[in-house]
Amino acid sequence: MTLHAHLLFDVAAEHLADLRRRLDPDIAITTGKDLPEGSGVHILVVGRPRREQLAACPDLRAVIVPWAGIPPETRALLADFPHISLHNLHHNAIATAETAMALLLAAAKYVLPLDAALRRHDWTPRYELPDILTLQGRTALILGFGAIGQHLARLCQAFGMQILAIRRRPDAPLPADLRVAVHPPAALPDLLAGSDVLLIALPETEETRGWIGADELARMPRGSLLVNVGRGPVVDEQALFAALQSGHLAGAGIDVWYAYPASKEERSHTPPSAYPFHELANVVLSPHRGGAAGTEETERQRNAELARLLNAAARGQPLPNQVDLKRGY
Repeated sequence: MTLHAHLLFDVAAEHLADLRRRLDPDIAITTGKDLPEGSGVHILVVGRPRREQLAACPDLRAVIVPWAGIPPETRALLADFPHISLHNLHHNAIATAETAMALLLAAAKYVLPLDAALRRHDWTPRYELPDILTLQGRTALILGFGAIGQHLARLCQAFGMQILAIRRRPDAPLPADLRVAVHPPAALPDLLAGSDVLLIALPETEETRGWIGADELARMPRGSLLVNVGRGPVVDEQALFAALQSGHLAGAGIDVWYAYPASKEERSHTPPSAYPFHELANVVLSPHRGGAAGTEETERQRNAELARLLNAAARGQPLPNQVDLKRGY
């Protein structure tokens, strides 16, 4: 039996050809913003499907969101279609982990203020050094130990850091190359007290929203660092600004935010927060580009991951990366 997957968006011809080369021969692929006639679709690849689109596909088995993280409206909609499983792609895990490491290094080494000063031909910071954190031997706590968190752990290991992690199932097997002490969420307060670096790779759910607030940040040692490549609201916005402004946190690298442009016209003048993070010299700001590689490389990685899921479905195997609708990841 042929498996029919429809990508509910337009795909460049060269990217579609690359995807088809990766697929088993008994998989039919269609693309476009409209459903094909007859709607005999078994798997729909789309980030934000509409109710009428799901209802129009009586043979639909699964929806694949073609990126990491599930939009809240998609999660809510799929709850009304219990016979349709929901999955996402982790093709950008390495790119996101590398961005987290870049933000960590930039914050630890005070890169942006030093760069800005020398662009003004000001050498003063060379002789009046700010506090610069050496990573080797420091303890990093990773919140969210899925694909991104595990790649990030490998990078931290290469820098000689001690690594702690929190995930919902701490006893789940780890890859053999990781030397990480994994703990349950209840251990967070004790772990924060001994962590020099907090690395966040969590999705936003009812459980994680605001999980890191003023009390949690206060538990961290003064002079510690925070990097967030998960979702902005995991960290309380006001508490994060206050901890950075006071110097309790020595620095932060932030790729995910609290406010986003609502339209193309607003992209050039939308502040990412109600608080002036841009005025703080100890913050490295990134416009939610952590998972992006070059366009061609990103599409190849996405195609490889999508083909892995579709081939599994065609072979009668369970689809990987299924989302727990109650937890949101």
